Amino acid sequence: MAQRPGEDLFDAAAAEELARTAPLATRMRPRSLEEFVGQRHLVGAGATLRALIEADRLSSAVFFGPAGSGKTTLARIVAARSAKVFAPLSATSAGVKDIRETLEGARRELGTTGRGTILFLDEIHRFSRSQQDALLPGVEEGVVVLIGATTENPFFSLTSPLLSRSTLWRFEVIGREDLAELGRRAVGLEHASIDDDALEACCDLADGDARAMLTTIEIALAVAHARGQDEVRIGRDDVEAARTTRAIRHGRDAHYDMISAFIKSLRGSDPDAAVYWLARLLAAGEDPRFVARRLVILASEDVGMADPLGLVVAEAAAAALDRVGLPEAALNLAEASVYLATAPKSNRSAAALWAAQSDVENGALGDVPPRLRGSNYPGAEALGHGVGYEYPHDDPRGWVEADYLPAELAGRRYYEPSEHGAEAEIARRLAALRGERHDAASGDEGPQENRTR
Repeated sequence: MAQRPGEDLFDAAAAEELARTAPLATRMRPRSLEEFVGQRHLVGAGATLRALIEADRLSSAVFFGPAGSGKTTLARIVAARSAKVFAPLSATSAGVKDIRETLEGARRELGTTGRGTILFLDEIHRFSRSQQDALLPGVEEGVVVLIGATTENPFFSLTSPLLSRSTLWRFEVIGREDLAELGRRAVGLEHASIDDDALEACCDLADGDARAMLTTIEIALAVAHARGQDEVRIGRDDVEAARTTRAIRHGRDAHYDMISAFIKSLRGSDPDAAVYWLARLLAAGEDPRFVARRLVILASEDVGMADPLGLVVAEAAAAALDRVGLPEAALNLAEASVYLATAPKSNRSAAALWAAQSDVENGALGDVPPRLRGSNYPGAEALGHGVGYEYPHDDPRGWVEADYLPAELAGRRYYEPSEHGAEAEIARRLAALRGERHDAASGDEGPQENRTR
């Protein structure tokens, strides 16, 4: 298509207008590594990624980190410093056809001019397996240098072949010091000023997200401008007026990390951390039934017989959730969390199960001893089923010395109670029973009146 007369002029005018009216976050986007804020472990002096960018030797890479941590911005800086062609795509809109066209264009560019192509793929975690497979040949052959940006853990969202051909660079949330520096720059760009406590409030609201920080400042600036004063100065009240209820959401990797922190806080007997992570999970829209299920599991796995009521409390919270629903059922989940966090801990019943499962999986499959076999049918006695079984309730002690495991596993111990909470009494009681069994096995039966035959 022929170029329209004056098109360059229109483009320049549009660019000038955007430079004046674009969102603050766009206008504040750094154009060089020197202007880039945060991620010092990646682009600070002497950092490996910085050296690769400056030498224009960056190979295919995945930028992984939270929203607003500078992934897209750094990709654009890479493009600006590189001699390669920059081809940006968004995984939210690009399909297999777009990928193939981009790869074909990169081949032509390489063949005709010798220039490589940087393919920047934003939100790469949204690509399906088939889309990633379409991308793989170009990455594998070096036709394009892929830079994929993602907020999702790439080990969950990217295929192994694509991930193995890329270098993973982990971005962290922007620190408060860097956020504050970014805020001061933004306010200076707008020829305004900001109070220290207002800047601190902006950092608090941003929660490590540079884009959110700049959005808050932009709204606060509008509020301050509305006062009509000659000097525009952002105060704490302006920031409070600009406050918006940001939706707290997390991706799949954060889901696993957060539930892990919740469980470990409960297991570590820290009720404060437990209710904090519970609040984070619920605020992020986590399914409360999932949280309730984890509490029920933990009650048996980590509290166990040290406080058997823990399972009752966890089950009650799960039932209350079904009956009441959120938001009120958060109280029930919090109560169960505090109870389980402060309860004595023992995983001995869980460890007993795991040990028994291991034996079964490894082939310890002895026959049921004849005296333990079912005998409630005609002919069972003729087969020897149930013969020799002694009913414990007929003994005044409530037990009789007998082996209940298969002969091949006689004497095998699975459950070894701890000395924590209620399990300490179980440990003493079980030790006494096992001691009596040992005495019986060695022939020391004690007083005859304590035996029934």
